Amino acid sequence: MTGSVRVASSARRRRGDWPRRYAHRLFYSDVLVLAVTIVSAWLLASPSMNDDVTWPDGPTVSYVVVLAVIGIVWLAGLDAIDTRDHHIVGHGVLEYRRIVDSTIAVFAFTVAMAFFLGVEVSRLLLAVIFPVGLLLLLTSRWMWRQWLRRRQREGLYTHRAVIIGERQKVRHVAQQIRSSVDSGYTIVGVITDGVPSEGMPQLDVLGEIGSAERALDDASLDAVIIAGADELGPEMMRRLGYAIADRDLQMIMAPSLTDVAGPRLHSRPVAGLPLVHVDFPRMEGASRFLKRVFDLIGSVLLLLLLSPVFLITAIAIRVDGPGSIFYRQERIGRGGHTFGMRKFRSMVADADDQLASLLDLQGSSGIPLFKVTDDPRITKIGRFLRKHSIDELPQLINVLQGEMSLVGPRPQRAAEVALYDDIALRRLAVKPGMSGLWQVSGRSSLSWEETIRLDLYYVENWSLTQDIVILFRTVRAVAAPGVSAH
Repeated sequence: MTGSVRVASSARRRRGDWPRRYAHRLFYSDVLVLAVTIVSAWLLASPSMNDDVTWPDGPTVSYVVVLAVIGIVWLAGLDAIDTRDHHIVGHGVLEYRRIVDSTIAVFAFTVAMAFFLGVEVSRLLLAVIFPVGLLLLLTSRWMWRQWLRRRQREGLYTHRAVIIGERQKVRHVAQQIRSSVDSGYTIVGVITDGVPSEGMPQLDVLGEIGSAERALDDASLDAVIIAGADELGPEMMRRLGYAIADRDLQMIMAPSLTDVAGPRLHSRPVAGLPLVHVDFPRMEGASRFLKRVFDLIGSVLLLLLLSPVFLITAIAIRVDGPGSIFYRQERIGRGGHTFGMRKFRSMVADADDQLASLLDLQGSSGIPLFKVTDDPRITKIGRFLRKHSIDELPQLINVLQGEMSLVGPRPQRAAEVALYDDIALRRLAVKPGMSGLWQVSGRSSLSWEETIRLDLYYVENWSLTQDIVILFRTVRAVAAPGVSAH
C-alpha cells in the first residue's frame, strides 16, 4: 500500500504541477512586456541616448541604467503583491486588481525617489511608461487567461477533485464549480452518505463518508473539497485531514457561503478555530465618489466618440418608418426612485399597449423579467439596433445626469419591480447600469433566478476593477452578440 501511494503521489505531483508552470509562463511574459514597454517609451519619449540623469552631489547615470532599474523594481513589485499567485490567476478580478495596485505602487515609489534625491527624470517618459505598461500587462494576462480557459475546456490544466459532505451541500458545490469554466477543478466524483439529489446525473458516488480513505485511494485525485465540515464533526475532520495529508492532496474547505468575492473574506484563527470574517458591501463615501467620477468621464468620452453613430442611427430610424427617433420609458432606479430611461426607438409606436397581451400569450406575465420571445413589435432597423445594443446608447445621457451608471443591474419597469421578493429588492441598492454582469454572462438566455443571482453578486462585491472588466466584456458581447441577444 505504501509503495502504491508513493507512486500515485509522484504522478500526482507531475500532473498537478501546472500552476507552477503557468506562473513561470506569466513571469517570462511580464518580463517581455516590461522590456518592450520600457524600450519603446525610451525610443519615443526620452531624451537622446547620450543624455545622462544627474542629481545634486551624485554621479551621472545613463538613462539606460535608470530605465533598467525601473523595470527591475516594477517586476519585483508584481512579485511582491503576488500577481502570479496560483490561488488567483486565471479567474476573478483579483489578479487584475493586484497588477493595477503594484503598478501604482511602483509609480509612486519612482516619483518619490526622484523627488527626494532631486533626480531630473523626463516626466514625459514616466507618463508614457506606466500607463502603457499597465495596459500591456493587463492585456497579456487576459490573453494568457483565454489560453488557459481553452486548455481547461480540453480537460487540461485542472485539478482533479472529489467533494465530501452531506448530499445537498455536495450537489450545490458541484453545481457551482461546474458552472464556472475557469474554476480550475474537474469534479471526478463525490463521497457522501446516500444518493445525491436529482439533477446531477453525471455525479459519480465514489463511496460513503465512513469509508472516505478507501475512496481516496481508488480515485486519481489532486484535491479534496469538503462541503459542510460542521456536519462531519471535529473527529471525522481530523481523520480526513490526516488521510488527505498522507496522500499529498490539497484540502479545500467550502463553507456555506456563495457569491462572496475573495476580498470580502478574511480568515482568522481563534482558540484553534479557523474563523472566516465576511465584510459587508458599502457603496458610500470614497467608493461612491470614485464610481461617479468614472461614470462622468466615461459617459462624456463615449458621447463624443459615438456622436457619428448617434447621427447615423437617427437617420436610419427616420428612414425606416414613421414615429419618434427616441423612446423614453419610466424605470425604477436606486432606492426605488423613478426616472425616464432613454433609448433609440426600436419598436412600433404602440409597443407598450401590446406588451401585456404578448406576455400573457407566452405565459411569462408573472415573472419579473418582461422579455418577449420573437417580439413582433420590433421594427426592421430596430432588430439590428437591439442585437448590437445600439438602441441603449442614449442612456449615456442618463449616466451623465446621475440617474444611471455605466455598469450596474439593468433598470426595470414598476410592474416588474412589484413582483420582487425581499432578496431581489437588493438590486435597488445601487444605481442601475447600461451594462451589467448578467448581460455579459448570457444576456437573454438566462433565467430570472440566474439573472438575480448575478445582479446581487455585483451589488455585494462591487469594485472599480470589476466595472472595467465588465465594460471590456460588454464590447466583446456587442461585437459578437450571438443567439442570446434579443
